[in-house]
Amino acid sequence: PELVNLVEIGLNHEEQHQELLLTDIKHVFSMNPLHPAYSDAASSGAKARDLNWVRIESGVREIGQPLDDGGFCFDNETPRHRTIVEPYTLANRLITNGEFLEFIEDGGYQNPSLWLSDGWATIQERGWSSPLYWNEDSALAVFSLSGTRELRRDEPVTHVSYYEADAFARWSGARLPSEAEWEIAAGGELKDGNFVESGLFHPRPRNGAGRTEMAQLFGDVWEWTSSPYVPYPGYRPPEGALGEYNGKFMANQMVLRGGSCATPRSHIRATYRNFFPPDARWQFSGVRLAKDA
Repeated sequence: PELVNLVEIGLNHEEQHQELLLTDIKHVFSMNPLHPAYSDAASSGAKARDLNWVRIESGVREIGQPLDDGGFCFDNETPRHRTIVEPYTLANRLITNGEFLEFIEDGGYQNPSLWLSDGWATIQERGWSSPLYWNEDSALAVFSLSGTRELRRDEPVTHVSYYEADAFARWSGARLPSEAEWEIAAGGELKDGNFVESGLFHPRPRNGAGRTEMAQLFGDVWEWTSSPYVPYPGYRPPEGALGEYNGKFMANQMVLRGGSCATPRSHIRATYRNFFPPDARWQFSGVRLAKDA
């Protein structure tokens, strides 16, 4: 049993590396002056559905993976525990390039009142004025794993940092959801979406919904939450080397949920906790908004 457990963790860890390889390839290709293409996947011409808000009532809920579930999970997804949520609303889809472009055109990157202090210092130091891979000379071009292409306004915005996601949410009169709010909303959804198996390697618009009014909770882009990456109540890291796998990173990171167009479908679940520093942009990371009800 111990060997089986170790091999299973290793296989899931390798799936994480497969995803990171795609994001690294994209970054390296973007630095090549010839801007080579990794694939010739065609982009979707679909339109994004209207942005609406789904209300979720308050209550004492449970999040995290049950230890007796029988399926695989990483140690940081446990233990399952209770949490209190106040009533909130969650956007029924991801934020699009067109909506983020409105933020840019309204001077979002020049307005310090929209930014956390660390975020404002970061964009000043690094000269950010748009998401990663957007053409700084023209906001209507973007680099993808299919090469440089026209920016499609209906596609989900991607390659934004937590700081940018938070500033956009503030500009929109909204906020980012907590990871508990996200997981509660995703708990009843089918694990359906634009994963790496689709071969698009790029987020696409979604018109349809899942079991509920929600769309795009899984796949397309990792969704930033407002939650710091910290241990769940009662969490104990495994003994030995496996204890360093997740526990030692529980500082200065923010949680993302849902998977992306580079994530294997079999690798994702509603309880999966991804995490990156708040200034990270090279991952396929995007935005879903929330509001207090």
